[in-house]
Amino acid sequence: MIIRGGRPLEGTVHIAGAKNAVLKMMAAALLTKDICVLRNVPDLTDVHMMGEVLKYLGAKVEIANNEVTIDAGNLAEFEAPYELVSQMRASFVVLGPLLARVGQAKVSLPGGCAIGERRIDLHERGLKMLGAEINIEHGYVHASAHHLIGSRIYLDRPSNGATENIMLAAVLAEGQTIIENAAQDPEIVNLADFINAIGGKVTGAGTYQLVIDGVSIADLHGAVVDTIPDRLEAGTFMLAALATQGEITLEGVNPHHLYSVISKMADIGAEISMFAPATMKVKARVKPRATDITTQPYPGFPTDLQAPIMAVLAAASGTSIITENIYENRFMQVGELRRMGAEIAITGSSAVVKGVEHLTGAEVKSSDLRAAAALIIAGLAAQGVTEVAALQHLDRGYENLEGKLKALGADIYRR
Repeated sequence: MIIRGGRPLEGTVHIAGAKNAVLKMMAAALLTKDICVLRNVPDLTDVHMMGEVLKYLGAKVEIANNEVTIDAGNLAEFEAPYELVSQMRASFVVLGPLLARVGQAKVSLPGGCAIGERRIDLHERGLKMLGAEINIEHGYVHASAHHLIGSRIYLDRPSNGATENIMLAAVLAEGQTIIENAAQDPEIVNLADFINAIGGKVTGAGTYQLVIDGVSIADLHGAVVDTIPDRLEAGTFMLAALATQGEITLEGVNPHHLYSVISKMADIGAEISMFAPATMKVKARVKPRATDITTQPYPGFPTDLQAPIMAVLAAASGTSIITENIYENRFMQVGELRRMGAEIAITGSSAVVKGVEHLTGAEVKSSDLRAAAALIIAGLAAQGVTEVAALQHLDRGYENLEGKLKALGADIYRR
């Protein structure tokens, strides 16, 4: 990506569907023998990769015109192999629905972005409490159960993946399952809505306590479900407007999913206006101000926007402290931002960001999805030309990012 910085972003951008919601709903379609359709689906490499995982298991998958159609009527496999799962962490969530539907699942330990250890201990413990036998060997998790029984499960931390896998397995378990300290993310709510749409029974989504009343596979059927807006894409565009001191309008967005981001952007100097039902304006005509950020599980500030907001604060007035509480390796963008003139010191799980007058263009390389977004934001605000390499990460989570930025006035192109 070649970027000539210094142009304020101006105009209107439409926000795509949430990657982290659609991937989990695609996996959930394994629960039913009937056809499921997901709408408002972004055209991303991760979506196509999840489609390949489902096809390997025997499902029919069609992806076109921002819709995914899944027919899992005849599953032929219960193993999700390393060559597929290692490329994308989210595909590990097929473990729960496969176990519920087929009685066993063999899934490779997950991969994805190199942002730190992603443990599966909560997945293992939760599924065991539902009656599954779990063996981990040769890089695979093998789960089996003749009969799943509902249970009360407490999560030591509100893990998205563990919440999703346990919830999906519990859909076809006998009796009631209660997940305490569950993840509360909007994507969890979207998944619960999907499960209910196909005939499952989930209540409490979006709170710390999820309740799943088990049903039989005969109770499940097909459905057409809309994907929620991608709050992380929305946050990325909001931060890009702030970094370039621009003014943009976001359409197809849910402001209720972004309160922690909106609050911090106001601290930094942006004016946020919300319009019903799904429109928000970001006006940022002043130099960003320093603020402190601490990443937390939802509804706290999202770890996925930690790198992008660091790019903004690198050229803010004053010194900011960013504390990363979710992933231990999620400061991998720091070295590349330093190449652009940023003054950032890392101490343990915190980064001290001393704002400079302006960043300068440089050749940089992305290490993961959100680091790629951060470097592009930095390039948009920097003086001179920035070249961002390793865009395979970017394509996992942003649909036509360069086209949308160009429409907002950015001098950007891809070669």
